[in-house]
Amino acid sequence: MESNEAKIVESPTKNETENVTDNVTENVTAEVPDHSPIKTPRLCTDVIIEVGAGLIVLIERKNAPYGWALPGGFVDVGEMVEEAAIREALEETSLNVELIRQFHVYSNPKRDERGHSASVTFVATARGEPKAGSDAKNVGLFHQMNLPENICFDHREIIKDYFYERY
Repeated sequence: MESNEAKIVESPTKNETENVTDNVTENVTAEVPDHSPIKTPRLCTDVIIEVGAGLIVLIERKNAPYGWALPGGFVDVGEMVEEAAIREALEETSLNVELIRQFHVYSNPKRDERGHSASVTFVATARGEPKAGSDAKNVGLFHQMNLPENICFDHREIIKDYFYERY
């Protein structure tokens, strides 16, 4: 007859855990066949930076595709998406941002003419005067009623979703 009593099991020592981890890694590595590179969307991040009075920060891109865009860019290997969002906002606008929340993930394969990407989009706040940097030719503050005509990527959709509180 089986007992419903909990059994006390001793935790493995640090050395035992390392050995198990090493063995698992070795086994997995040895069993996984060598494949050609995996094709997957590039991971990027975009930041909706609120500066008050219903205004958000947009950058005018220095490089193709040209036009206005939310600050953002590709996530570096070894970097968390939150870190990439903060880094890209600083590089492109000279603003230190505070991320408020993750807004949404945009992954339409046609969102970027350069290739399939998936963007983790954040809402952030910042204080100070934005200044164009790195990939930015110009920087501006915009309200939903005065958005520029030429907005890159799917950023018009993202901005619309933000102002209409879709997510």
